[in-house]
Amino acid sequence: MSSKFKNVNAARNTETRDVSRMVKETGTIYETIAVLAKRSNQISTELKEELSGKLEEFATSQDNLEEIFENREQIEISKYYERLPKPHSIAIQELLEDKIYTRRPDEDLEDAPAEA
Repeated sequence: MSSKFKNVNAARNTETRDVSRMVKETGTIYETIAVLAKRSNQISTELKEELSGKLEEFATSQDNLEEIFENREQIEISKYYERLPKPHSIAIQELLEDKIYTRRPDEDLEDAPAEA
């Protein structure tokens, strides 16, 4: 069970954060929250795709009630993903470690050279 989120130092429980450290990149708490929400959704999607891919191996054409309850390997994979830090915690940790790149598309247009 190798996941790229396996060795993340993100908190697995609730933790008080210093907002001033989180705002340094964007300038405002509102933009920081928007960035974290977007990154959290990206992480959530990646984790879901990864988990779905691993659980696809166990898919059968016919569902037998006994098989569902007896497949220990499938249960262990699910428990592993449940124990991982939540996507928002991973996003916050990435932000604090400067692993998130942010940009404003409207400013990119202003900086672009004007066509004559």
